[in-house]
Amino acid sequence: MLDAALALTAIDAVLASHRTRIAAVVIGASAGGVGALLKLLPGLPKQYAPAVVAVLHVPENRQSQLADVFAQRMALPVREAADKETLASGTLYFAGSGYHLSVESDYCFSLSCEAPRNFARPSIDILMESAADAYGPALLGVLLTGANHDGAAGMAAIGRAGGLTVVQDPQDAEVATMPQEAIRVRRPDLVLPLDAIHTLLLKLEKN
Repeated sequence: MLDAALALTAIDAVLASHRTRIAAVVIGASAGGVGALLKLLPGLPKQYAPAVVAVLHVPENRQSQLADVFAQRMALPVREAADKETLASGTLYFAGSGYHLSVESDYCFSLSCEAPRNFARPSIDILMESAADAYGPALLGVLLTGANHDGAAGMAAIGRAGGLTVVQDPQDAEVATMPQEAIRVRRPDLVLPLDAIHTLLLKLEKN
């Protein structure tokens, strides 16, 4: 695992080489994901520029409370993504339970009831692949702790579209399976612990 100084050097090098301003951040997590996001997201400023969209694997048979939980801890607006809603900068969106969440070419959300993918609905891959098509190099993908392979294909799609990809260091993850699979499928731009990923998100404002 990179120490803080090496992580900062790696972040600065990647951001310096990326010529497109990041307009949206998509984050995927599964087992251990709530705790990871509680370390990662609070502290983002109220006027944060990118839109932030998070998918966590939540049970389909109950309503997600993630937006309510994070709204109490965040300076920027937080809400559950709604069908046909246009993504707004400086807003944190969560995928609700029981539906796949996609981003359309006009930067609006789309909800669907397609079959689960990687045993999950919402699927991280579906969000990331659709966002990669919509945003191309203006997208940052972040994949965190989790116990299955969801997100690996989505992160690869973001990389192929020219976006930035960041995977939580498996040694830092509560469950290493999901980060390890993403690294195996396609080498990300950065492999970082949570505190360094938080630093990266803050640096997007200055890049």
